[in-house]
Amino acid sequence: MITDSTMTTLHAALAGLAQRQRVTADNVANIDTPGFLAGRTDFESALKNEIAGGETAVVGQSAVSQSLDPTRTDGNNVNLDTETMIATETGLRYQLAINALDGKYSLLRSALRTS
Repeated sequence: MITDSTMTTLHAALAGLAQRQRVTADNVANIDTPGFLAGRTDFESALKNEIAGGETAVVGQSAVSQSLDPTRTDGNNVNLDTETMIATETGLRYQLAINALDGKYSLLRSALRTS
């Protein structure tokens, strides 16, 4: 398989973004569950540290932490506006990473055709 650090990093970013999408969907699904605390995931910090350290980005599943946002009277702190914003931003970042990966594969296909 032909890969480089950019492709590996983009794959790691896509995995982290997919996990964030799952966590956000779980939050929305539990918006009316008393005592439910919204989950948050931060894969970017681990990815940034690996890249800065010169390592090949192989960030696995990032830890999901509980949101420290204030709770409602039922103990739930899921806010639909916040979750919608996170879902929209995550979708845009996912599409950006897909486009970047597609560009890398296009360059690779072009290079293979000329060889």
